[in-house]
Amino acid sequence: MLTTPRMAKVLVGLSGGVDSSAAAALLIEQGHEVSGAFMKNWVNAEGIPGDCPWESDLEDALAVARTLGIEFRVIDLIDQYKERIVDYLVEGYRSGITPNPDVWCNREMKFGVFLDYALEQGFENVATGHYARKRTLSDGSPAILRGADPNKDQSYFLSLMTTKQASHAMFPAGELLKPAVREVARRFGLPTAEKKDSQGICFIGEIKMSDFISHYIPDKPGEIVDTTGKVMGEHRGLHLYTLGQRKGHGVASPREGMAYVVVGKDLERNRLVVGWDLGETPGLYARECVVGSVSTIGSSLDGPQWLEAQPRYRAKAERAEIRPGDDGKLLLRFQTPQRAIAPGQICAFYDGGRLLGGGVFESITA
Repeated sequence: MLTTPRMAKVLVGLSGGVDSSAAAALLIEQGHEVSGAFMKNWVNAEGIPGDCPWESDLEDALAVARTLGIEFRVIDLIDQYKERIVDYLVEGYRSGITPNPDVWCNREMKFGVFLDYALEQGFENVATGHYARKRTLSDGSPAILRGADPNKDQSYFLSLMTTKQASHAMFPAGELLKPAVREVARRFGLPTAEKKDSQGICFIGEIKMSDFISHYIPDKPGEIVDTTGKVMGEHRGLHLYTLGQRKGHGVASPREGMAYVVVGKDLERNRLVVGWDLGETPGLYARECVVGSVSTIGSSLDGPQWLEAQPRYRAKAERAEIRPGDDGKLLLRFQTPQRAIAPGQICAFYDGGRLLGGGVFESITA
């Protein structure tokens, strides 16, 4: 079923973290011809509050390349990142949806602009530090599997990749558990071996999403109402809230054990709708959705079929049926109602441990 990978000329996206550093070391150990590159995508020149450590990350990436003795280059992709990720993020929040910049960043930047650059420069593949596994099937098509470490699996973030992108991707770190990845970095004497993992927005850093969005979208206060229309308070702007949000909406719970959560946005009247965090609360749980911007990886999602659908990164993949809709969209029906599915979020599709592709929740029908 599987073919043995051959040696290749690989450009590794060195982010300055331990995972991509170890990925480069593993590829060298396997005999590949390896070069490293740092993608300069965001420098926070606009003074948004938060930590954007691109300069220290660049220094760490350069130190890793020197330790490994590989060629290193810096690629300026700031304009493309602004156009493809920042503008997408801002316009999404402005229109009332909840976009996922990390998933789009992989499709548009790491395996989009960066991959195109690598191919133009004569490289055959691009490697990253993602915790996912890549296989080539006997018919030559690529398959992406969940990472070997179930606690670090990042295949969800690759769900909008295309088959062509996946065919040129490599994920050496995804074959190992996280402790083993750090051990690889120690074995090669890499300066990032003990570096703490980053938790920020893709390439932007540890900046609060509300601070980032507020820099581009001014507050537009409006009423907070419950599901009966009763006014409960005032919100700062609908773009600052998402479905299922329990904290930070400003409506206090009247007693212990009961909590208000965001269950809807009335864009026309600029109202934020809250309700009890209960299964029967209208708008909180849904079974049927429309998924658009569908992408597949070495597979087909044509025709009615049952699979596993993962509605958020930390959510469990649930059994669901998909059917073809209009304009390439999919009609998705979960076997069990799911909590707080928000338009703009990404749904990843799996067959067991294999990633089939994914799409964007466009509407929640029931």
